[in-house]
Parts: sequence; structure tokens; C-alpha cells
Amino acid sequence: MSGFIPRDPSVVAIIQARMSSNRLPGKVLMEIGGKPMLFQVVQRVRHAQSVGRVVVATTHDPSDDPVAEFCRQHGFPCYRGELQDVLDRYYQTAKLFSANTVVRITGDCPLMDPREIDRTVSAFMEAGVDFAANRLPPPWERTTPIGMDIEVVRMDALARAWREAQAKYEREHVMPYLYDQEGRFRTLLVDHDPDLGHLRLTVDTPEDLILVRRIFEHFGNTDDLSLHTLGQFFESHPELRQINANVRHKSFTEFDNQGEKAGGKSSG
Repeated sequence: MSGFIPRDPSVVAIIQARMSSNRLPGKVLMEIGGKPMLFQVVQRVRHAQSVGRVVVATTHDPSDDPVAEFCRQHGFPCYRGELQDVLDRYYQTAKLFSANTVVRITGDCPLMDPREIDRTVSAFMEAGVDFAANRLPPPWERTTPIGMDIEVVRMDALARAWREAQAKYEREHVMPYLYDQEGRFRTLLVDHDPDLGHLRLTVDTPEDLILVRRIFEHFGNTDDLSLHTLGQFFESHPELRQINANVRHKSFTEFDNQGEKAGGKSSG
């Protein structure tokens, strides 16, 4: 695979993580495969050859003290920033760690395939665009499973979004300003073949947690599980999709009203 310089320290993967999830509070430190979920995510992202540094971006809210302490104990670089303005949190983290390219990952993706990160970063580099993603949220169609989501952005484009984005959903969901208006930035959607957009591999609800734990158990808690293998697994066990089949995924324009009432909690 070409298009990037392996282990370039200016390519920074930022994993957003907080304890105050609306649908599954505390999920980022829940045990999956014998380890906290955030540990699983960080380890998988570190396997990506296109990423030079991996940083956790949590919030300065006291509820996220356990996330910061977890990172300290494991030696994971961590930045604490705004709770609802996740775009600002990303921008400040990227600036602190001297990023030229930012790779966005969320802390509820414990099955993240580092090869999928490399594929998306490589396509981004080769196309010379401002922003690339291997999926876009509804109403766009997706070919990559929910829970394997990767967004890549040039630092100067992220800085422009940070300066200009005004809508609440654009601040909370980080990247919509990069793609919600055609022609504003040079963008690339990196589709997956075969189409696996029907799979839900994230952990946002108790049903999701049950499914992901079963997957980890089936594969012996390995930290090297490819998207290709997962696709084959669900072909052989289609009944497992029923565990979280009724979970609705949010649109990119939605924000966490319930969290706002509860003290400003947001989705990432």
C-alpha cells in the first residue's frame, strides 16, 4: 500500500472518549475481551502503519477523571478539552501534538481494523484532498460497518472548520463542516468492497456490548481481527445481527438534547 510515510509523527490519530455516554454510561472503560474497551481501541489504532502518534482526547469534566487516570496508568498520551464542543477538543489536541494530518477515531470502536485505517489514510494522501472518510453518516449510504468509522483531515482544513463552523451539530460531531456543503472542501468517500454497511460493530447500547463481547469470545480475544474476517463471520452467523438490529443510528445533524439537560453531556 502506498501514499503515506509509515510512522510519520505528523499523522496523529485522535480517539475521542468520555464516560458520560447517554445510552451506555461508562462504556469506554467497560471490559471487552478481558480489557477496558478504550485499551482495545488504542492498541488497534497503534497497529496502523500510517499513523505516527495515537492520542486520547477526553474532557475536563470531573466525570472523565477515570479516563485521564486510565491513560496516565497505561502511558497513553491524553488531552482534556471541551465537553460539547468536540471540534474544539480535536483542534486543540491536534495543535498540541503538531499534527499535519488528523485521523479521527471514536472510543466506542473496539473492533477497529488498522488495515482499514491504512486504506483510508492512503486514499486520502494519494488523492490530495482536504478530507476523506470510509463512511458518511445518514442520510448518506455507507459500505463500511458502523464501528469501523475513520475520518482523515488536513490540519489547515480542520483549523478552518474550527474557525468557521457555527451550528451545534457541526461542533459536536467534529467533521460535518468538512462535508455537509458540496464544494466547500475537497472531499473523498472511500467505499468498501464488498459492501458491509449493514453491520453494526460499535458499542453504544447494552445490545451492542453483548454482541461485541460474543465476537471477542469467539475469536479468543485477539487484538488482530480484520474486517474481512468479521464479514465472513457474520455470513456464517447471520443470527447474531439480530442482537442489536433494532438500535437506531443517529443522523449527523442530531445532537444530545438529553445530555444537555443532564449537564451538557454530548456524544463523544
